[in-house]
Amino acid sequence: MDIKQATTSYENWMRRCTAVIESDLRLKHQQMKDDPYLFLRGTYYRWAQLWPKVCSDLHRAPKVLASGDVHVGNFGTWRDAEGRLAWGVDDFDEAYPLPYTNDLVRLAASVKIAGGCAGLSIRLKSGCAAILEGYRETLRKGGCPIVLAEHENHLDKLGIIQIKRPDDFWGKLNALPTALHGLPRDAQSALRKMLPDPKPDYRIVRRKAGIGSLGQERFVAIANWDGGCIAREAKAMVPSSSVWMEGREARGQSNYRAIITAAVRSHDPFQRIVGRWLLRRLSPDSDPIHIADLPPAMRDEETLLYAMGSEVANIHLGSKRAKSILGDLRRRKPNWLRTAAKDMAKATMREWKEYKKS
Repeated sequence: MDIKQATTSYENWMRRCTAVIESDLRLKHQQMKDDPYLFLRGTYYRWAQLWPKVCSDLHRAPKVLASGDVHVGNFGTWRDAEGRLAWGVDDFDEAYPLPYTNDLVRLAASVKIAGGCAGLSIRLKSGCAAILEGYRETLRKGGCPIVLAEHENHLDKLGIIQIKRPDDFWGKLNALPTALHGLPRDAQSALRKMLPDPKPDYRIVRRKAGIGSLGQERFVAIANWDGGCIAREAKAMVPSSSVWMEGREARGQSNYRAIITAAVRSHDPFQRIVGRWLLRRLSPDSDPIHIADLPPAMRDEETLLYAMGSEVANIHLGSKRAKSILGDLRRRKPNWLRTAAKDMAKATMREWKEYKKS
């Protein structure tokens, strides 16, 4: 099938798995036409179809519980149980047992595609070298959680210290209208349980966010508590696109809890799975970090991509088969990642140009 047929098939499948916000899907379609990087982020289902064909030799690599949809915009910060600022992959909607190579190739391909769109200036050869170095070294160490408060030099090199948190974060959230209809009981119950005791007065709003997850229901409980605003979000989970690829239907995301539990990281204590909902705290410190928001003069892109490769290893180390990856890496040609990333970037660009015509 072509990209238009794949999109129709996937979205019809998604409607059978969960309630869908049709207006959000239309917005997603428009954003996917705007630039190839947004297209990449919004079409993991198409990547799941193309990658085994374009990179057939990599499809036979050792399998791990993988993130699936890794790209340079899929990293963010959160506060751990000690209040420290942690950093890493912040979205596991596409988690599934996959060859470890899938995550590395998708991350590297996003470097190629996002060059002009997201403000990256690093060359693909250097970017791939940094990703693989971070990945290998972290595998050898058995994991390396990235807690920025413990390694202040990372703050400078990643450029994160220069980010200006949005002044209007709470203003925009509080401006959303109260959801008066269509609020599922299980979502309301889960949100209420996530609020501190004694339960403050709160209201629930609908929220739009992301690219790949546009169309999925999101509800946010907002309250004033101990002198300031707090918020908890419930996002309806959809099975991985890999389930669609296999011709199956399901509810929720059966791998999400497993991957966040097993990954080597300083965990977000507010991120939980309750039934078919992903629950998390919303705050200016718990949010994705967009590459374009990192000041170019203040960031070291090689360090940034090294850290991203390291974080992918942290995730893969949650799987028992991760021990076999280093041996597989040693048997691969030196330029395997760059070659695969270029091939997948080329295929994605071709798909985007075709999609823009639809």
